[in-house]
Amino acid sequence: MSTENQIPTTTAETVSTNPVDRVIQYHVQTKHHFNRYSRSLGYLDWANQPDSFRRFDGAQLIPLPLLKPDEEPLSPTYNAMYERTDVPCQPVSLKTLSRFFEFALALSAWKKAGESEWALRSNPSSGNLHPTEGYVVLPQIHGLDLAAGLYHYAPKEHGMEQRADFQADPLARLMAAFPHNAVLFGLTSVHWREAWKYGERAFR
Repeated sequence: MSTENQIPTTTAETVSTNPVDRVIQYHVQTKHHFNRYSRSLGYLDWANQPDSFRRFDGAQLIPLPLLKPDEEPLSPTYNAMYERTDVPCQPVSLKTLSRFFEFALALSAWKKAGESEWALRSNPSSGNLHPTEGYVVLPQIHGLDLAAGLYHYAPKEHGMEQRADFQADPLARLMAAFPHNAVLFGLTSVHWREAWKYGERAFR
């Protein structure tokens, strides 16, 4: 068997119109082989390394409180997840939002080697590239001094920045199917952060 890099080619005629077939085709075309790696540049373009921390120009940062491990609200214990009882609800406040984002997407440590310094986060990420961004939709909640709207979580600053306002009627229709004072959390992915290192395998 030849060990040369045999790079497959794809034309419009070979792309299936069946969605499942296209997913399988993508995985086949981007997999590693016994005699070569998947297609890539072969090097990292350090001059164009993506920033793993997203901020929006002009958006006011709303700091979230940094809570101590034994400070309310406490997270349920690991064993509590296996008990046949409901986990008690918590009111939505800056503290509960802070605790949620702390365990979901926040920074957990900083590391340094020579002149290089990088952050670790609560959520795992291949290559520590962290393409995932977190958002929360907040209705107008009594006791929460925040306008109803869409907020982006900024992990480096441990805060939220408002991205959109919500009018009362559209927001009421959106939240009608959920319990009173519920909030919605959403995740998006910055594809370039993965593609910079993993190329066409980034979607995997």
